[in-house]
Amino acid sequence: MKNLKLVSELSLQLDLQFEGETILLSAFDIERSRVFFASSANLIYTLHLPSSSQKRTPWSNALLASEAEEVTLEPGENIVAMDYLMEKEALIIGSSSGCLILYNVDDKATEVVGRVEGGVTGIASSPDGALLSVTAGLGQLLVMTHDWEVLYEAGLDAQISNGVLADDPDGPSSSQTQSPISWRGDGKYFATLGGVDNSACLKKLMIWERESGMLLSSSEPKAFMGASLDWMPSGAKVAAAYDQKAENKCPLVVFFEKNGLERNSFPIGEPVEAAIEILKWNCNSELLAASVTCSQYDAIKIWCCSNNHWYLKQEIRYSKKEGVKFTWDPTKPLHLVCWTLGGHIMNYKFAWTSAVTETSTALVIDDSNILVTPLALSLIPPPMALFNLKFQSSVRDISFLSKSSKSHLAASLSDGSLCVVELPETDTWDQFEGSQFSIEVCHSDLRMESFTHLTWLDSHLLLSVSCYCADYCSTASMIDTVVDHQQKKRTSCFSLHEIELVCSEDSLPGSVSSSGWQAKVTKTVSLDGPVICIVPNPAKRCSAFIQFSGGNVVEYSSNMGALRIPTGLQFSELDSEYKFPSSCPSMKAVLCHAKGVARPLLFGLDDNGRLHVGKRTLTSSCSSFAFYCNAIGSAEQVVTHLLFTSKQDLLFIININDILCGNMEVKIDSYSSNHNKEEEGKDHVTIWEKGAKLIGVLHGDEAAALLQTCRGNLECIYPRKLVLVSIINALVQRRFRDAMVMVRRQRIDFNVLVDYCGWRAFVKSAAEFVSQVNNLGHITEFICAVKKENVINTLYKTYISLPNETSTEYAENSPSDCKESKVSSVLTAVRKALEEQVQETPARELCILTTLARTEPPALEEALHRIKVIRELELLGADDAKRKLYPSAEESLKHLLWLTDPEAVYDAALGLYDLNLAAIVALNSQKDPKEFLPFLKGLECLSPAIMRYKIDLRLNRYDSALKHIVSAGDDYHEDCMNLLNSNPELFPLGLQLFTDPAKKRQILEAWGDHLYAAKCFEDAATTYLCCSSYQKSLKAYRSCGDWKCVLTVAAILKLGKEEILQLANELCEEFQELGKPAEAATIALEYCKDFVRGVRYYIMSRKWEEALRIAYMHGREDLVTDVRDAALECATTLISEYQEGSEKLGKYLARYLAVRQRRLVLAAKIQLEDKSMSDAEYDTVSETSSFSGMSAYTTRTLRTSRSSLTSSKASKAHAARGQKKGGKIRAGSPGEEMALVEHLKGMSLTAGAQCELKSLIIALLSLGKEDAARQLQYAGDKFELSHKAAIKLAEDTMASETIDENLQTLEHYLQKLRSLPHPENHSWQIKVLLPPSQVHSSN
Repeated sequence: MKNLKLVSELSLQLDLQFEGETILLSAFDIERSRVFFASSANLIYTLHLPSSSQKRTPWSNALLASEAEEVTLEPGENIVAMDYLMEKEALIIGSSSGCLILYNVDDKATEVVGRVEGGVTGIASSPDGALLSVTAGLGQLLVMTHDWEVLYEAGLDAQISNGVLADDPDGPSSSQTQSPISWRGDGKYFATLGGVDNSACLKKLMIWERESGMLLSSSEPKAFMGASLDWMPSGAKVAAAYDQKAENKCPLVVFFEKNGLERNSFPIGEPVEAAIEILKWNCNSELLAASVTCSQYDAIKIWCCSNNHWYLKQEIRYSKKEGVKFTWDPTKPLHLVCWTLGGHIMNYKFAWTSAVTETSTALVIDDSNILVTPLALSLIPPPMALFNLKFQSSVRDISFLSKSSKSHLAASLSDGSLCVVELPETDTWDQFEGSQFSIEVCHSDLRMESFTHLTWLDSHLLLSVSCYCADYCSTASMIDTVVDHQQKKRTSCFSLHEIELVCSEDSLPGSVSSSGWQAKVTKTVSLDGPVICIVPNPAKRCSAFIQFSGGNVVEYSSNMGALRIPTGLQFSELDSEYKFPSSCPSMKAVLCHAKGVARPLLFGLDDNGRLHVGKRTLTSSCSSFAFYCNAIGSAEQVVTHLLFTSKQDLLFIININDILCGNMEVKIDSYSSNHNKEEEGKDHVTIWEKGAKLIGVLHGDEAAALLQTCRGNLECIYPRKLVLVSIINALVQRRFRDAMVMVRRQRIDFNVLVDYCGWRAFVKSAAEFVSQVNNLGHITEFICAVKKENVINTLYKTYISLPNETSTEYAENSPSDCKESKVSSVLTAVRKALEEQVQETPARELCILTTLARTEPPALEEALHRIKVIRELELLGADDAKRKLYPSAEESLKHLLWLTDPEAVYDAALGLYDLNLAAIVALNSQKDPKEFLPFLKGLECLSPAIMRYKIDLRLNRYDSALKHIVSAGDDYHEDCMNLLNSNPELFPLGLQLFTDPAKKRQILEAWGDHLYAAKCFEDAATTYLCCSSYQKSLKAYRSCGDWKCVLTVAAILKLGKEEILQLANELCEEFQELGKPAEAATIALEYCKDFVRGVRYYIMSRKWEEALRIAYMHGREDLVTDVRDAALECATTLISEYQEGSEKLGKYLARYLAVRQRRLVLAAKIQLEDKSMSDAEYDTVSETSSFSGMSAYTTRTLRTSRSSLTSSKASKAHAARGQKKGGKIRAGSPGEEMALVEHLKGMSLTAGAQCELKSLIIALLSLGKEDAARQLQYAGDKFELSHKAAIKLAEDTMASETIDENLQTLEHYLQKLRSLPHPENHSWQIKVLLPPSQVHSSN
């Protein structure tokens, strides 16, 4: 659904050298953007086309330097055929006498390269420029190389080849007519028209092979019209024209296949006497143009095809005396160059525009018809439509305005007329289905053949641009105006006109009216260049944005809409942010909110697919775009989202705020280049059919994107992001019913209704929610879908986000932080609203049961209680009026069983201790009677307390079971104890239920036994103490290693001294074996009075000071000697260990520096490779590269590397194996570097080691071993200093990308640390043993 809009019309009058001279032929030089014209006076005019870099220079100024050069021919000869040879950089010209002339335009050199008999009738170069085909007047076809070597020759016209035409007595010399030649785009075949024996009017289409020159196929003899023949560049079909005057029908455009068979055709819609002179495709095979001669005018008609229907999209009329011809630009598919016999050159630039308006109304131009379809009501692909507007001639341009309850359509026609149509409200258009309305023209002296950019400013004000200056209020016709301007020869002016519309008739409500309109130009202003596009300003009444060539944009305001503007026209230059970098034929102005202020925003799409937002380029691969507004119908249509399709067949949905605030152009283009089509992200949708375009958007709650495929069919899709935006907008406006409808229609998770504003806010609005939805079926669906998960933070996290205040509130009141839960709270609120606002009906009761069943956990007992009440009403035979308000008990029960697990419902019925209800549930849940009936009968025979006890045991309700078994009496005390022993968590409750001290002690002892068996020895010991079971308490304390409590309990038991001494000795041996010699020493000294063994234990625990104190306290020199010998031995061992540790530090550090250096070298090498590697090469890096295993030495990640796809289970297992190995370092492994650093850090002196070292040094000093103490402290200090230096060096190299081999060494760092002041926190060092330098620095 698109229309072909005339963007600009530039004209020039050639200075013809002779009176009566006419322009006949043209040829293009693609490389140098030149066009050559051949005249009847054998002159060649060379014109240079304007380049894209010429932004605002009128085309006429660019063509002032056109030159005319005469081609020397023999007297009486004329130029009859011409083409440009790129290989020769010259024109090949054919004369009426048969000469083939090579004319070099630059050198003005002429060379006759050949001659054919009968004169030249056609010349065409192959697409690759290698061959030249020539047709002669004697019906001959010649194909030659550019070295003028004839490859083959064939006959075209059988009659001419035989010598004389049947009806031509003068022979072949008087029958020369132009013979068309058309090559296929790939150059493999070409087509010609040839004559038929015994017929002067019939011809046949002939398809020739390039290589062999053989006739591949030919069509049936038909009345082909003139020289109308052109092969579609894509090669699909050949276009020709039929003359149907004999059948009293208008000419027909016919399409042939390569095999010569006719495929399809369409009439041109003109009178019978009309003739098609030229038929040409544009360079991308999208448009077909024809030069048509009628009785009153000549016209250029342009068609396009969609859905197997040919639409006439443009018709440009000329006077008969002008004799118009045309040719397409061979490189620009929407540029058309036309010329008249009198040398008037016109350059038309077209652009495709969407036929769908902002209100989703399709207005498709087809000749004199406008096919109207409101896409919001129905998707009807053209050529079908809801109704049709019929005009008196072909429609050239339209403008649509939808304001309040009415819509206005303005259309300029090819005959210069202006039409205005008033349409009723869109919702009433369904009554017009299948109708056709004849539209009347406006009463006006205005002629609009050259008017473009028709734009509504208000419901009675139009804006338009013309390419000639004239007083349009006069009765002068446009043709006369053109003639007057042709006298200036060199000038092409542009004017902006404000057209006032007045309707003298009142329209009927609900009808289509077009009569009574009068138009007049009220204001005119000259422009300094061609206008590319005009769009109304949505932020200001009677204002518009005008874009000139080059992308410059100005704002136009009319004094009718803004009183503060002086009378007349006003142009105001806009800020640079509104200017486009290049011309954008497709421009739209939308209203958006920027920092709370409504402002217009300009978007433009240029010919290269770059979508601009003012001076910024949003994307460079856009093919179509549209806008979405979520508040349709409001006073200000503020746009919220931009939608556009990319050349990679992606539909992007971008928030306008992201465009205003962020750098979206970088994100979009980077994503488009790296996109995997199998994935779908939050901002895009993958288009399923290549080449589909975005034609419009359904606004508001519809939230749909309308796409049209290349075949022409329409598709309506609902992007998830837009759907969620519309749902959220409804929720913010508290339109719960509309939100529910959208959620159900688009299959969105119902939890969105709860989670966006937070479930606590929804609970407060539950009553309003139920009231608005007012549909118990929909509410039931919602109830069944509510779940604990917050879908805004999980399922739809990539599409939408919570508002700041909502997310904060939700985080503070999350279900994990409070007793209330989302599901239970929401369903409780909905249930309360149902009970208060909805009348009692069976459906309401079932809905309430649903809320109970879906609560977490399900409130099955309450639901069964409601069913029980209904059953009791049935058993009591209540009145029918009350019974009709509730469903039957069986229906209610089946509904409950359908919602939840039948086994859970059966257990809940048992939990009510109602055996009859349980039996009913079992029967309806299809349980086997052989299973549940014996069980229920057995329960019925028991006493109430025991029955409930049995039921509680079955349902695992042990607290209740304990209460019931206790209430059953002392006869069941054994069962009670068995229950406690099997469920230890019941012991605290059992202590509360029993008052008898003996039974309490029994329970406490049983509890202690359980704790002891569970190896909770300390808790078991205290529990035994509570029940005075001291022997078991002593055993438990001994098991947990608490010797103090063991000896305390022994005293409570009043054990004898021998028994306590024996117990103390046993404890000493146990603690010594357990590796706790210090505690064993304390017991030996305090209870055993064995200070020899105590000193020995202190030496074993390295408590040097305490061992020496005990030895001196008892005056035992032998013990002092033992302490001294052990201390010296330990000092010697430690000195050796510290020296060995210093050596290990040096080795590990050297290895780390080597590994680090290797990693840096490899990283630098890979970085150099990356710089020279393109994106395509990067994606195809070999998985067996020699660097694929070096991930430990670089942070780079290859996106296509298979190694990154290792399963999580395998990586976890590898990590677990690494932990089991205790951090073992493997040389060459990926983790060697970090493992070395961690190992170095782990070699530091622990706090315990420092305490032992200090104690040993003090003991040595006390024993007079100052040298040994000094050596020990020096070794320890050296090791600690080396360790700190190694760690500092490792940390510095990790933070740097280079390693200095001279400065970053262990020796250098040791010197730096020694030069620093001695730290005060070295508490283990003895100050008197420090070297003088360290003592001085510490002071």
